[in-house]
Amino acid sequence: MTNGVRAILIAQRTGFCYGVREAIDKAKEAAAAGKATHTLGQVVHNEGVIRDLQALGIETVDSLDEVDRGAAVVIRAHGVRPEVLERAAARDLEVIDGTCTWVIQEQRELARLVEDGYTIVLLGTPRHPEVIGLLGFAPDAIVVDDEEDWERIPRRKRMALISQSTQPPWKFEKLAAFLVGRSHELKIVNTVCPVTIRRQEDTLATARAVDLMVVVGGRSSANTKELTRLCQIVGTPAIQIESVRDLDDPDVFAGAGTVGVTGGTSTPIEDLQAVAQRVLELAGTPEAKADAARLALAALARAATPAGRTTSLPAPGPGTAGTRNGGPVESGAVTGSSAGSAIGAGAAVGRAGVRGSS
Repeated sequence: MTNGVRAILIAQRTGFCYGVREAIDKAKEAAAAGKATHTLGQVVHNEGVIRDLQALGIETVDSLDEVDRGAAVVIRAHGVRPEVLERAAARDLEVIDGTCTWVIQEQRELARLVEDGYTIVLLGTPRHPEVIGLLGFAPDAIVVDDEEDWERIPRRKRMALISQSTQPPWKFEKLAAFLVGRSHELKIVNTVCPVTIRRQEDTLATARAVDLMVVVGGRSSANTKELTRLCQIVGTPAIQIESVRDLDDPDVFAGAGTVGVTGGTSTPIEDLQAVAQRVLELAGTPEAKADAARLALAALARAATPAGRTTSLPAPGPGTAGTRNGGPVESGAVTGSSAGSAIGAGAAVGRAGVRGSS
């Protein structure tokens, strides 16, 4: 049995998905331009990110009625019903549409399926914001989630299957097979997000190479929960946490020589670096504890691809101080290179973003 954690791995292609990243960037740009900026619902299921946005003056609202006329409102990556945009226009709000381009494609597909007269089955979590938005384009769609729901799907001559973007691919495929016996004509539109699929693949690869996985993400994040489930499926013990503050018990890592770290699409990649460092400091071998910061940074360097950046916004220019959680960036922090395969010295990493060229 090992006497402590010797090595740490961060899964490739992890951190914010591009849809989340772009919605957050649009909110930051609006606030930086001096606009009274709001997000309709939490722009991401991550309390740390929400606090950082609030520090920039960006408020989260649950209703357009909470936004003063003329103010800016950011539509998050999940998208909204068409009538929400109509109400915003009627209130003279400046709508900044952060709807993920993949979700926009889902919305268009649904509108076409409705026009073509299909009975639509939507695989998704009924109260998830993305599903609520999609139902604005297909109000009569039959929403199902867990397998026990499927028996209530009626038999119809012409049926179409579509999915919430963050549903597990295996579930979509299984439901498609089930619906073959429920209809004469079945149209399958695979709208499971490829970014979600890649993150799951890379998390599985990491889980197979380690003794224990730490999955980092919001407690209400469905895709984070799925990552935890996938780790367990391949037989690797996994713990799910919301932030580095949840790590305080070294006994959790007893017997684990190598630990993997991954995160949902709502988790900033630099949070994973902090978790990796904390694991080594908390439960590492004496050598790993002494070298925790460098080992965590090296793990981030292998994982910080451009697609996982926390921001697309340009880095501060020469002579301009960067920020980290509202304060100056520590000297010696680093960033992803343009190739995304290495971390170069001299740039800044913070919750404000892993900054690199596109």
